[in-house]
Amino acid sequence: MKRVFFPLLLVTSFFCFSQQWETDFERAYERSITENKLLLLVFSGSDWCAPCIKLDKQLWQSSYFKSYAEENLVLYRADFPSKKKNKLPLELANANKALAEKYNPQGFFPLVILFDNQLQIRNKKGYLNVSPESYIEQLTTFTP
Repeated sequence: MKRVFFPLLLVTSFFCFSQQWETDFERAYERSITENKLLLLVFSGSDWCAPCIKLDKQLWQSSYFKSYAEENLVLYRADFPSKKKNKLPLELANANKALAEKYNPQGFFPLVILFDNQLQIRNKKGYLNVSPESYIEQLTTFTP
């Protein structure tokens, strides 16, 4: 019985805390409206940007963030990998480039932008070496 129960518990907990990062920004925006959630846009260099990798490990992968995001956020990561093995499909790469031209023309990495349901920017952050709780608190303290 224990041999069956433990793997089942492990799989269940994995699905309870999994994140759903959208792959289409328009769909993410529509979901944020439908579900009455904020939209989180993350500009990342997943295979070359050390602060982006740290942000992923310390924040995005934390159980606290996953739980918070499930209730409050729709997630979209505009990734800009540099290694050939991590190359994005051309359509997605072009969509991310267009988002960067509009919302990240200075090319900051990582850049985390929180939008409201009107697609108005509520806050922007980069990498902060703080706890997930502190990061979320600072991100969700709206700036005019």
